[in-house]
Amino acid sequence: MVLPSDLKEKACLVTGASRGIGAAVARALGGCGSHVAIHYRTGLEEATGVARDIEKAGGRAVLLQGDIAERGAVDRIVAEAEAALGSLDILINNAGDLIARHPVTDTTDEFFDRQIATNIRPVFVACRAAVPLMRRQGGGVIVNVSSVAARTGGGGGSSLYASSKAFVATFTRALAKELAPDNIRVNAVSPGVIDTPMQDRTTPPEQLRAAMAQIPLRRVGTPEECAGAFLYLCSEELSRYVTGQNIEVNGGLVMP
Repeated sequence: MVLPSDLKEKACLVTGASRGIGAAVARALGGCGSHVAIHYRTGLEEATGVARDIEKAGGRAVLLQGDIAERGAVDRIVAEAEAALGSLDILINNAGDLIARHPVTDTTDEFFDRQIATNIRPVFVACRAAVPLMRRQGGGVIVNVSSVAARTGGGGGSSLYASSKAFVATFTRALAKELAPDNIRVNAVSPGVIDTPMQDRTTPPEQLRAAMAQIPLRRVGTPEECAGAFLYLCSEELSRYVTGQNIEVNGGLVMP
């Protein structure tokens, strides 16, 4: 695969980068020679492995720990990334979680607040913190992670997760319009059914089999198969005229 050359030495922050899609994206950016701030919550060992792979590939990596659901954590993580890397060219808002599946009637106020604090507020806060830094340097790239669930409503018991990812998709379009005059492009990637630790933890085998039966490619995707969409959106060489878009990576499960 021919990698975009303009990502070399770009300063990137990837949230939730110790495993799954975030780890695959961080490694892909590192393979392009980017400098990558790897955010993690509890997976220090996994994050260290991602950093090691990035440095072997010729990139540079720093580790940043924090729970994005805690108020103040995301502002700190963005500031630390910019301080460690010297700038912030690319922000990947990947961190998020389905957490658990609950029917609406069994969903407590506390769980509602936790889902919002995990999937919505961190994306908004990270963008709010990154925009002044990008404006100061004349531009930048933001890629948010939505989900196929934002279009389908998700599987059983995931109404809040699906709705939170729909917020991300809509916020992406709104922010792209707002920031276009600042030369800041804002796009999203919507993964489908992907083999990740979150999928393993939250999707019962029978529900996964039912989902696979609806996928034209007849299989679950891998985190690495999502990474190319992120590289495309991050690269000015490849996507300079692309903003406000949502790339679906779902094996044909949904064809908008």
